[in-house]
Amino acid sequence: MSQDGFTPEFTPVEINYLRDDRILEVIWDDGVSTRLSAELLRVESPSAEVQGHHPSEKKIIAGRRHVGIIDIAPVGNYAVRIGFDDLHDSGLYSWQYLRELHDKKDTLWADYLAALEARGLSRDPKR
Repeated sequence: MSQDGFTPEFTPVEINYLRDDRILEVIWDDGVSTRLSAELLRVESPSAEVQGHHPSEKKIIAGRRHVGIIDIAPVGNYAVRIGFDDLHDSGLYSWQYLRELHDKKDTLWADYLAALEARGLSRDPKR
């Protein structure tokens, strides 16, 4: 049970960062294995800096094709704080949020690519 009294439906039994592939691998207690790119985790950060305080305030983060993870720190028994090499580290990735990313990753990724294209932005960093 987390600090807020919420018991997550699924709990990770293992979290690994596959540095060469820039992939966060989460193995869940129900046997499901999740593989999330550092780029997706960064652009979908649950922080207010990215998500805003309302869905209409969500920011589109461009130029993160090569972003990596430099730190993964546990937060209680319900989340991790992920530090990225672009120095973003303010999002708390709860078990519930990580599982939602697993369930929605294809749709989130397609929406992200479409949003970049609609704004004339790129996944590649500015030179």
